Amino acid sequence: MATHRFYISASQWNPENLILGEEESHHCLDVMRCREGDRVAVFNGEGTEAEAQITAATKGAVELKALMVNQTPKPPATLTLGQAIPKGKNMDLIIQKATELGAARIIPLLSERTVVQLSGEDLAKKQEKWQRVVIEACKQCGQNWIPEVGLPCSVEKFTKDASDRFRLIAAISDTARTLKATLLEWDEENNERPESATLLIGPEGDFTPAEISQALSAGFSPISLGPIILRSETAAIYALSVTAYELMDR
Repeated sequence: MATHRFYISASQWNPENLILGEEESHHCLDVMRCREGDRVAVFNGEGTEAEAQITAATKGAVELKALMVNQTPKPPATLTLGQAIPKGKNMDLIIQKATELGAARIIPLLSERTVVQLSGEDLAKKQEKWQRVVIEACKQCGQNWIPEVGLPCSVEKFTKDASDRFRLIAAISDTARTLKATLLEWDEENNERPESATLLIGPEGDFTPAEISQALSAGFSPISLGPIILRSETAAIYALSVTAYELMDR
């Protein structure tokens, strides 16, 4: 498969007439220095990828001829990450790594201890920015299924809206158990591995007791991430890694 990868949204995807939009054309021509005749890869974020050849290259539009089209199956488990927004650019890192680890949905959370507070238009702008981070991560890592970045919301709303039956919250408490122990109990009760999971990760300083209570009341099981207290971004990467390892190997 060609080295350079570019994105065409599913709504604009036409294998008989593949055209990069303005932003992707700029990346293709001005950043990656691709030219007519070069072979590249394009994907639509819904599992379809094509090896293609550039047939016309003009500013704002790059036309491609599909040479071979492949369909990547959906991951065997659907993972949703509810992540309290950390300070600085750490949310960008979390979203990038969550994409690489196969998350299907990423919901930024505004917890009571979140340093970054957003409202109104800022929420939508951040959501758009983070969705672009997801697309760039997919281009770099070869992921053909683009995760959805949700609109930032409160912990209370996220826990109430969680629809997966297998729900986990990273917790520092005596009641927290390992993921393996929690999965073992699930397996015994359901005679199968869960096909989806929701992970809830707190901010610096963890969730407030009230937020933890909301999660537990909504059916989230407290899990331990080990004896060492992890930074928020490390906790997210670790939790997604071990959960994906357990649920994706089918």
